[in-house]
Amino acid sequence: MTSYQTFITVEEPNQIILSNLPFQKGQRLRVVILAEDNERVAIGKKFYRLFRETQTLPGVSEVTEADITAEIKAYRRGE
Repeated sequence: MTSYQTFITVEEPNQIILSNLPFQKGQRLRVVILAEDNERVAIGKKFYRLFRETQTLPGVSEVTEADITAEIKAYRRGE
């Protein structure tokens, strides 16, 4: 099966127009439409919201860089 890939931007949500395709008249095609997601951006936004919410928790502002460093070292030692 021959594969052809192109990218378009949807201008009208009720129709998609493809032009200049490399196929012959009467040729049967299987059409699969995949929406391009920028998954990294979506994940980044989720983390940002999570971090903002976490920073508002009581007692979080009292945690110092030294506390964080000590916790990481203890974790790495298996404690």
